[in-house]
Amino acid sequence: MTHPVRSVLYIPGSNVRALDKARGLAADAIIFDLEDAVAPDEKAAAREVLAQALAAGGYGARLRIVRINGLDTAWGADDIARFGAMAEVEALLIPKVNTPAALDAVAGLAPQKPLWAMMETALGCLNAAQIAAHPQLAGMVMGTNDLARELGSRMRADRLPMQAGLGLCLLAARAYGCVIVDGVYNAFKDEAGLLAECTQGRDMGFDGKTLIHPAQIEIANAAFAPSEAELELAARQIAAFAQAQAAGQGVAVVDGKIVENLHIMMAEALLAKASAIAAMA
Repeated sequence: MTHPVRSVLYIPGSNVRALDKARGLAADAIIFDLEDAVAPDEKAAAREVLAQALAAGGYGARLRIVRINGLDTAWGADDIARFGAMAEVEALLIPKVNTPAALDAVAGLAPQKPLWAMMETALGCLNAAQIAAHPQLAGMVMGTNDLARELGSRMRADRLPMQAGLGLCLLAARAYGCVIVDGVYNAFKDEAGLLAECTQGRDMGFDGKTLIHPAQIEIANAAFAPSEAELELAARQIAAFAQAQAAGQGVAVVDGKIVENLHIMMAEALLAKASAIAAMA
């Protein structure tokens, strides 16, 4: 996917004010949540509130994803029926995906809609490769709160207990060309903590971070965007490698470091990401 997903903001599907406010936020993507964020007795009403908001438009270039309720609930099938063919919805996010069978079930009801999977269980992480290989899967979202609860692990700043699950899902996403975004940071007023976790996630290889509050958007956008220094280096690497090739050489040297074709692929991807981010503005 070429669409940036630096910041992926959860918005309750039942909150009219939040749905309206989201039209003016700088998030790259929005997850309109019908699952955890909506009480059981509000599910049906939330579905219609969200459908009306999406039909009204105004969300611009933001990626629009609806997190449906699971098909093992009383609301999942109706969620799919309402949003599975809706043009304003670019993907359905399925909660607690343990095996590819969960994707098969949704795909059978919405065969043309890209699917995203919540990776929030131990079984889901262990089956990440099979899940990522599903032909309709476009993205993965780490559900770190639910995963920590299931693991019985403690919340640590270094997220050491979470590394195995995060790593398995990252490997699977990269092996099969899926987008993957990191889990939420719960202390939304702790800017330093959020930046540290965004930096860790970015360095691990995540495409972006899910967010629970609009105040987190700016930090996530900056953390997951290429820096000016990185872009400048990428441009110099590409120029130096082109010059080396013109001279019949297979490698170049930039700042005392060897530059090979793999570095050029990374540099070009970085510049393409910057262009995609600029197009969001």
